[in-house]
Amino acid sequence: MNDGFQGSSVFVTKPFLPPLEEYQELVEGIWSSNQLTNGGATTQKFEKQLCNYLEVSNFHFVANGTIALQLALSGLGINDGEVITTPFSYVATTSVILWQKCEPVYADIDPHTLCINPDKIESLITKKTKAIMPVHVFGNACDLNAIEDLANHYNLKVIYDAAHAFAVTCQGKSLLEFGDVSTLSFHATKLFHTAEGGGIVSKSRDVHDLIELQKRFGHNGDTHHVLGINAKPSELHAALGLTNLKYANDILEQRRQLYSKYDELLADDLYWYRQRLTIEKYNHAYYPIIFDTEEITLLILNKLSELSIFPRRYFFPSLNELPYLKDRQQCPNSESISRRIICLPLYVGLSEDTIQLISEVIHNV
Repeated sequence: MNDGFQGSSVFVTKPFLPPLEEYQELVEGIWSSNQLTNGGATTQKFEKQLCNYLEVSNFHFVANGTIALQLALSGLGINDGEVITTPFSYVATTSVILWQKCEPVYADIDPHTLCINPDKIESLITKKTKAIMPVHVFGNACDLNAIEDLANHYNLKVIYDAAHAFAVTCQGKSLLEFGDVSTLSFHATKLFHTAEGGGIVSKSRDVHDLIELQKRFGHNGDTHHVLGINAKPSELHAALGLTNLKYANDILEQRRQLYSKYDELLADDLYWYRQRLTIEKYNHAYYPIIFDTEEITLLILNKLSELSIFPRRYFFPSLNELPYLKDRQQCPNSESISRRIICLPLYVGLSEDTIQLISEVIHNV
C-alpha cells in the first residue's frame, strides 16, 4: 500500500476516505429529496446510528467541533466569569471561552498523562469560576473522579473537550458520558470524520433541548425562544459520516496495529518518553513522543523533513502563552512539554516501512 513513502510527502495524518460509489449512493438520495440541511433524513439517520455505535444518548451532530464547545458553554448558561481549563490543547479550547466573554484560567498538566492536573485546579477556583473545561488529550482520559469531586464541592459545571476521544471507554462506559457535556470533533484530521463536523453529548435532557434550539437560531417556526446561532451540519456531511461509520472498527484496528509497531520500535528511552494512558479501550488517535530537550525535537523534525516526512508540534505553543491574553499565567509543565513534543504520522494506509524509517531517524539523532 502506498502511503507516500516512495516519492511523495508523509504528513502527520491523512483522512480516511470510503469507496466513492458508496458516498455517491447516499448523495443521490439527498439530490432526490432536495433537502441539503436543516436536519434532514440523512442527518437524523447519522445521529441515530452514531448514538448506537458510541453508546451515548442526548447527542447532537453540529457543524464543527469548535461550535460544539461554544454551544456547550451557552447551553449551560456560561456567558461570563472564569472557566478553568488546560493550557495543553488546540487553540479552539481557549477561543470558545473568549468568544463567550469568559476568562480562561489555566491549570497546569500532569507531565505523564498530559491531561489537566486536578491538584492544580482547586487553588484557582474563585467566586467568578463557573466551569471546568478539561481536555482528554490525544484521547487519554482525565482524572474523572477527582474533577467530579471538585465540581460537586464547588457547584461547578464540567465540559469535557473530547475532540480526540471517539470510541474511547473508561470505567465501563463511553468516555463521552462523563461531565455535564462532552464535545467531539469530526474534522478531516480526526480518525473518524465528516470532513467538517462536531458532536455534543449532554447529561441533562433539558440542556440537550436548549442546545437543539440554540444550534438553529433559537426559534421554532416563527416563535423565537432564545439567542441562537447557526451550527447546523449539511446532509452532505452527514452522508460522509454514515459512509465512514461502516469502516470505524476497521479504522480503529489498523491504527492499533500501527501504534503497536511504533511501540515496538520506540520503547521509552533516555532521550524520550511517551504519554501514560489511563483508559480501558483506547482509540490510538495520535502517537505523541516527548523528547528530553527542544534542541533534539527540532533536530528530529529537520531530519524527517529532509525525507519529506512531516510530524506535527502538537500542541504548540502552550495556550497560556498566547499573545492576545490579558494576563500571563505560569504553567511550567505545559510550557516545557509543548516545546519538546511531536505527534508522529499515524493513519490508515501508513506502511510499517515508513514507521521503521521514522524510528531509525529518531534513534540515530
